[in-house]
Amino acid sequence: MKGAKKEPSLNQLIEGCAKRDYKCEERLYKTFYGYLCGVAFRYVKDRNTINDIVNDAFVKIFKKIGDFEFDGPADELPKVFKGWIGRVTANAAIDNIRAKRVMLYVDDIGDEIAMNIAVETPDNLSYNEILKLLDELPPLQQTIFNMHQIEGFSHEEIAQKFEIPASTSRVYLTRARVKLIELYQKA
Repeated sequence: MKGAKKEPSLNQLIEGCAKRDYKCEERLYKTFYGYLCGVAFRYVKDRNTINDIVNDAFVKIFKKIGDFEFDGPADELPKVFKGWIGRVTANAAIDNIRAKRVMLYVDDIGDEIAMNIAVETPDNLSYNEILKLLDELPPLQQTIFNMHQIEGFSHEEIAQKFEIPASTSRVYLTRARVKLIELYQKA
């Protein structure tokens, strides 16, 4: 097709965004908006809040994109970049939750008790079934489960974000796992 414009590669978009090229920023936004909405949706369910989180994440992404470095094979770039922007978005969602301070009280349960609860997770659930089960968790359990199991945050990172002890993060993760198993068995 004569005169058809070739779409820029992801690497070209990243480089353009680092140079504050508006067209590259717009293209990157359109390309990854849906993906980042999905990340934010794991933390909050209100569409307006999700839009706010995603837009906040893009502001942070565009500010920090010059710091993004990748030296691996070109075919790995999309995966690594999605992981990076996903983490920026998860942090934006967590900041949003923390700002609202909805739920940061810990029941007294010994760390040793929480660590002794063995939980096996079923592996035959669909993505939508998992999301439905996650929606039934209390908000803090859901957030910590997402941060640790899906986004890959350590308990120390979670503790720092919420200004809680790392042991509290472990307790809430264990409770979330136990609750998910209970919910799955009832379904």
